[in-house]
Amino acid sequence: MPERRVGTDGTMSDFARGIANRLREFVSNRRRATRYPARVAAVVVLKEHSTNLHRSDPQRPASLKGYTRDFSATGLGLIMPAIRIGERYLTGEGQTLLITLTFPAGPLQLRGVATRYEHLDDDDDERGYLIGVHLAAMAEQESALLNQFIRTIRKNKS
Repeated sequence: MPERRVGTDGTMSDFARGIANRLREFVSNRRRATRYPARVAAVVVLKEHSTNLHRSDPQRPASLKGYTRDFSATGLGLIMPAIRIGERYLTGEGQTLLITLTFPAGPLQLRGVATRYEHLDDDDDERGYLIGVHLAAMAEQESALLNQFIRTIRKNKS
């Protein structure tokens, strides 16, 4: 079995992070808002990369496509194929994520910060990384659209 340790940059290895995440689930779930499962297409752009001049098309920032796993009024779970866009980590400290969700009523653009991530094991139904995102304050219109979507999910779940 290969040795697992803290990375050279001082970050926690995926193995250790997985243990910490599972321990958090058993000891205390810090979520205050109920989460509702729903799969919606998502595109993530790093705030600093929204005007990336190193690409062949500078009008189009580097992005990563994935989907949501669940929603709440204060956050969401994203499933992404990678944890980085280029050399930048989605989960970097203070890293703002610009997230575009494709709702039936139209696109919804949100800002958030990754609060945790977990590499999904090969035996999971999903592949890639689960990223927990805390949503930043949003405009009234975006908040209303998100809350309406959550009400629809909740109603369909009942």
